[in-house]
Amino acid sequence: MNNLVTLFEKYKQVIAYLFWGGATTVINIGIFEIWNMQGLNYQVGNVLAWFVSVLVAYISNKLWVFKTPLGNFNEALKESSSFFFYRSLTLLMDIVITWIGISILGWNSLIVKIIDNVIVILANYFFSKWYIFKKTIH
Repeated sequence: MNNLVTLFEKYKQVIAYLFWGGATTVINIGIFEIWNMQGLNYQVGNVLAWFVSVLVAYISNKLWVFKTPLGNFNEALKESSSFFFYRSLTLLMDIVITWIGISILGWNSLIVKIIDNVIVILANYFFSKWYIFKKTIH
């Protein structure tokens, strides 16, 4: 039991990130699929799904994953701007992956979106851990 507690303590940030990343992934894929099932442009649905899931991701990452201090308005603006900037980079990855998978290769949109989300989650964790959420705000 003691080993389990030690392992949890060691990896609790990764576990929290995977939990909240899973939640935002469900939101992202859910909005994308609902939009897509209506026969609407999948890239518009992709961006809409991105926007909503990024809002959820920012709040959950700040409060429950990386637990960074709230800070003053300027610090919060810097951190949230950084978060949205890096998420915009992964949105570009997202758009390219879905375009290649759906429009070029003709794959099933849900399968493409799931593969896409795995790649984007890994990139987002890297950016969040090393560039956005730091214990001390500069």
